Amino acid sequence: MTQSTDAATGLDPEDRKIITLARSARARNGVPEGAAVRDETGRTYVAGTVELDSLKLSALRTAVAMAVASGATSLEAAAVVTDADGASDEDRAAVRDLGGAATPVLVAGPDGVLRVTVPAG
Repeated sequence: MTQSTDAATGLDPEDRKIITLARSARARNGVPEGAAVRDETGRTYVAGTVELDSLKLSALRTAVAMAVASGATSLEAAAVVTDADGASDEDRAAVRDLGGAATPVLVAGPDGVLRVTVPAG
C-alpha cells in the first residue's frame, strides 16, 4: 500500500495527526509537553506531562504507558510537542521498549512544525 504525504509538510497524514493530537494535549492541559503514539492497529494514545509530588513523567512516557495499559503490543510511531530540541534518551527508550529501535519519534515545536525525526533506538 502506498502512503501519501502532505505536499506542504512532507508528512504522512497519520504522522501529521499524532503531531496535531500531541499539540492539542499540550495546549489544552497547559503542560510543558504533549505527546501521542500510534500502535500496531492504528489506535492513538495522547498524553501530557504528569507532574505530581509523587510521580513525574514526560508526556511521551505517559503516552507509551497508556498504550501498554490499553493492550498495545507495538508502536508504529510517536510524536512529542515540546520546547526542547529533541526527545530525551529516557523517552526514546520507552518508545523503543514497545516499538523497537526503528520506531520513528517525531519532535515538533509548540507551533506544530516538525523539527526532527529520530529513531527510538
